[in-house]
Amino acid sequence: MAGQEDPVQREIHQDWANREYIEVITSSIKKITDFLNSFDMSCRSRLATLNEKLTALERRIEYIEARVSMTCWRLRSCSRASHCLL
Repeated sequence: MAGQEDPVQREIHQDWANREYIEVITSSIKKITDFLNSFDMSCRSRLATLNEKLTALERRIEYIEARVSMTCWRLRSCSRASHCLL
């Protein structure tokens, strides 16, 4: 029987096909994992930078609020006194 494979050869071919399929799936999973890890690190870095900028802005706002409060307090004090130097 020249055109037919015996059952052992058919099993071997099927086994190789399964192994190739598993290799493709494994490789794809590794690529996705690498991408996700890279994306995670990029996001963490960007969020850390953003957090630093927000913290700096919060400090500046607190400073400005304190200056405005002090100026308002001085203006109220000056309105009561006839002589006032800001």
